[in-house]
Amino acid sequence: MPEPIVYFDRVLKKNCHERVYGGWALKFLLGNSIISKCIGRPLNHFIAKNASASCLYGKLQSTRFTKQKIVPFIKKFQLDPSEFEKEPSQFTSFNDFFIRKLKKEARPIDLKENTAIIPADGRYLFFSDIDQVDGFLVKGKKFDLKTLLQSEHLSRTYKHASMAIARLCPMDYHRFHFPCDCTPSETTLINGPLYSVNPMALRQNISIFSENKRTLCTLNSTRFGDILFLEIGATFVGSIHETYSPNQPALKGNEKGYFSFGGSSLILLFPPGSIAFDKDLLKASLEGIEIKCLMGQSMGSSYP
Repeated sequence: MPEPIVYFDRVLKKNCHERVYGGWALKFLLGNSIISKCIGRPLNHFIAKNASASCLYGKLQSTRFTKQKIVPFIKKFQLDPSEFEKEPSQFTSFNDFFIRKLKKEARPIDLKENTAIIPADGRYLFFSDIDQVDGFLVKGKKFDLKTLLQSEHLSRTYKHASMAIARLCPMDYHRFHFPCDCTPSETTLINGPLYSVNPMALRQNISIFSENKRTLCTLNSTRFGDILFLEIGATFVGSIHETYSPNQPALKGNEKGYFSFGGSSLILLFPPGSIAFDKDLLKASLEGIEIKCLMGQSMGSSYP
């Protein structure tokens, strides 16, 4: 059996065991059994390399027949329907539920002027200096910034950047938001495969972050400088949708976009010395554990 995924819940202030959606499939595709090594892993590689497989699965989740999965899913993963803008019965498909909007009061925004907020619900790791990442997630493996950004210039500029990595699970709210007041650039697509971003997969291959299909957008801000905002697809993510207006001012907490069905990730890179992450966030990361955060919570403050 794979090791349980443990994270620290920022609201509950305690360690929790993650309830994995499709755990049996992940065990088959990524496990260490003979059948997984001979069949599961090759199949996982085929699915990841063929985007049409994820696209087809995503489209199936948009059919009306999947509506029957919604209420059992809510009950199994103990979601709070009172947070949803729509009643569970109003969703037309599982994907319609997956990309749900929440009531504004469900995710209050930290409005302090010098504060950047958590951009999406998820399990996070925070690093004051990206150099700390080398060998952190996978011993002896380097986090390749140049490959991630596909730019020699950006990799030099952000060599010592402060980094936040968010892992969104299928049960999470899957819309992402601007962390501060800013003017966002156009979003650039960097094509690639769609490997799972589950910790089991990352322990086998940290390069997933810099290989998977991803987007890159620069958020020009007064307090934090130019923040790089990356959205990273994963297995069975139908697509990444942008809902913002490029080159137009955006307020902290405004929606930037959303992921269709599947697990996915975000990476934010802040210029060196531009943000002091909150102490509880850094503490969890230094202890080697993800911390579950909610959109709108404080992420850190700009330096005076």
